[in-house]
Amino acid sequence: MAVKRVVIFTDGAAEPNPGPAAIGAIIKDEHGRPITTISQSIGRATNNQAEYRALIAALEKAIRLGASYVDIKLDSELVVRQLSGQYRVKNLALKPLYQQVKQLTAQFIAFTITHIPSQQNTEAHNLAKIALR
Repeated sequence: MAVKRVVIFTDGAAEPNPGPAAIGAIIKDEHGRPITTISQSIGRATNNQAEYRALIAALEKAIRLGASYVDIKLDSELVVRQLSGQYRVKNLALKPLYQQVKQLTAQFIAFTITHIPSQQNTEAHNLAKIALR
């Protein structure tokens, strides 16, 4: 069953930074009902790399779900500002991740990306923390 519109919440964590890292994401339908989650270790990375990798994993899953419209909600101000064009991507390690996100988002009819306070991202945050253990 394909869902047309999804809301994606993602988070990445590295402890210490850089260090062992993990990603967490929750994909919900347009009514706020959870569809699926992601919680996995990704090896050694920086916090920003983990943030991007969480988003990539969630976008790939949304594509597999058949989503056409995606609303992305992140508490990473850096990632949101880079993807919305407010900041340039200067870090060489983030450039390929940024490009991958751009390629993935191009596969949707439309997408939005919004910065949210970390208090509104606890589900994705907890999924990343669980995978860090």
